Amino acid sequence: MSYFDNIRTFVRVYELGSMSAAGRDLRISPAVTSSRISQLETHLGVRLFQRTTRNLTATEQGRAFYGGACQVLESVEAAEAQVVDITEHPRGSLYVAAPLGVGRRLIAPQVPGFLAAYPDVNVRLRLTDRKVDLTTEGLDLAFFLGQPEDSNLRIKKIADVTRVLCASPDYIAAHGHPRSGDEIDMGQHECLKLRFPGATEFQWPLLTPDGPKRFRAHGRFECDDGDILVDWALAGHGITLKPVFEVAEHLKSGALVVVAEDTPPEPIQMACLFTHRRHQDPKTRLFMEFVIDRIGNVVRDTRAEPQLPR
Repeated sequence: MSYFDNIRTFVRVYELGSMSAAGRDLRISPAVTSSRISQLETHLGVRLFQRTTRNLTATEQGRAFYGGACQVLESVEAAEAQVVDITEHPRGSLYVAAPLGVGRRLIAPQVPGFLAAYPDVNVRLRLTDRKVDLTTEGLDLAFFLGQPEDSNLRIKKIADVTRVLCASPDYIAAHGHPRSGDEIDMGQHECLKLRFPGATEFQWPLLTPDGPKRFRAHGRFECDDGDILVDWALAGHGITLKPVFEVAEHLKSGALVVVAEDTPPEPIQMACLFTHRRHQDPKTRLFMEFVIDRIGNVVRDTRAEPQLPR
């Protein structure tokens, strides 16, 4: 068992707070994970973790060792990246996250082309509408919509994405066609909300003649899967706020109709998030450039289609 593997295992156990979680992340068994930690503790002559049947916490020595261990891993990864970059043959696994709508419609279709161009790379794509943590989840990069909270990460902007409020003709026939956010804010409309555990009061940011303003979105329908909101909207259950590219086909067919035209939603940033050290890895940089070049065009092509009513 190499000392480097032991250090890598220690870092993942420390970051994830669990032997089993670290084992799953590294694709090794719990027994191997525990053995690597034990070998490292024997080598150092200290206890790195306090273990009970329910909890695992780092000792003072473990906390001190973590910083140096991260530096070791980053130095080795940077050296490997330089070698791989020179040979122009990137290899290894690439862990990528994206929101469900973005991932299904934009990212996933690009993966086969990238893998054809770089046969020694494996792409592990994780789709979720919840916020992800690159460090604790072992991700190389994450595509997202909005503004990230962690200022320590690097951002590469792709485009400003046009969004719409839309509902089905059946919903409009039954509840009326709101022309502005004020009508929605009055609580007379069912708003389909993308919400996660712990989310605060839900509001929609709309553009008014007086500038951006947030309107309260009332409604009983909530889900953490954006595609479910589209399904509910198509079934006539309410109004949804979506990027144009996610509902373009439904707007073109007339299955969904743009509402609140007088106060359209603020555009939202689409970007890619990665750590400083991940950008040194050529496969991360190549995948990011490959996908951004293609999805940027898709986003720009759908911004003007369909022609939205004024």
